[in-house]
Amino acid sequence: MTEAILLVGGKGTRLRPLTVHTPKPMVRAAGVPFLTHQLARARAAGVEHIVLATSYLAEVFEPYFGDGSALGLHLEYVTEEEPLGTGGAIRNAAAHLHSGPEEPVLVFNGDILTGLDIGALVRTHDTSGADISLHLTRVTDPRAYGLVPTDPTGRVTAFLEKPQSPEEIVTDQINAGAYVFRRSVIDTIPAGRPVSVERETFPELLAAGAHLQGLVDSTYWLDLGTPAAFVRGSADLVLGRAPSPAVPGRCGDRLVLPTATVAADAKLTGGTVVGEGAFVAEGARVFGSTILPGAVIEPGAVITDSLIGARARVGERSVLTGTVIGDGAVVGADNELREGVRVWCDARIPAGAVRFSSDE
Repeated sequence: MTEAILLVGGKGTRLRPLTVHTPKPMVRAAGVPFLTHQLARARAAGVEHIVLATSYLAEVFEPYFGDGSALGLHLEYVTEEEPLGTGGAIRNAAAHLHSGPEEPVLVFNGDILTGLDIGALVRTHDTSGADISLHLTRVTDPRAYGLVPTDPTGRVTAFLEKPQSPEEIVTDQINAGAYVFRRSVIDTIPAGRPVSVERETFPELLAAGAHLQGLVDSTYWLDLGTPAAFVRGSADLVLGRAPSPAVPGRCGDRLVLPTATVAADAKLTGGTVVGEGAFVAEGARVFGSTILPGAVIEPGAVITDSLIGARARVGERSVLTGTVIGDGAVVGADNELREGVRVWCDARIPAGAVRFSSDE
């Protein structure tokens, strides 16, 4: 297998304000755009040609990755004028493929961090003779996902919408967002209109008697659709819990990028990343967080499981837990921000304006 389609057109609305100026796959995880990790893992599995299906802020991708030669890849870019959904995006990108009708094409989503053995998925596809093979993973609570039961041979038997009652939870297997298509099957997806592979293409093919094969791979898997998940994914990459050949440094408790400055007594732990040109002042403590390029963390600030946007500033002694600070925003001194707070790009919070404790 030498070809793949990578779906990177989503708006990333659940990640705002991180995605106000940056498409979701280009938000930095472990020091580089998240897309870099996916491209590097695909290349390591033997993929040589990747078509990026872009839409939202499409103009950002090519200036950064170019033709892909720096990663040992040949990259092409296809932009949707109107959002086409997962199936429509695959069909739209297929015009740039070179594979023959019976050859396999890898398709994967631009917001999934996974340790999937890509080669094993391709081998499953080849040996089973499937029309489409799907990466499945097991989750503890499948109520938020569509279920994909399989028979003892791994053949998919149904696609079930999110279960509403315990009786409807017939399996803990869910669609994990990576597929191998027989090239000719892609051509059966309707062109020029929105199509969902999950809700339309897969169920219709199954009903028509097509062979859909599942591979259960329950290694590391994380949907980076929310700020909390994105921060966790970045930390897991730094800690080495999630595999990637693109982490720009040794795995460990912290990753400090070149040109970043960290005071000698500042404490960075839990997979924290400090981006290029960022500054972490004396006495600051940062756990499991991402500090994007150019951000400033002032003396005595305490930041946990949070993401600090590019050129943002966190004031002295401010305490942030599970929060997202947009690009260019300023959090003044002596503020307390807790789980779920999102401070928009370029916003200003005055000193001592937000607290959950007294000012003593």
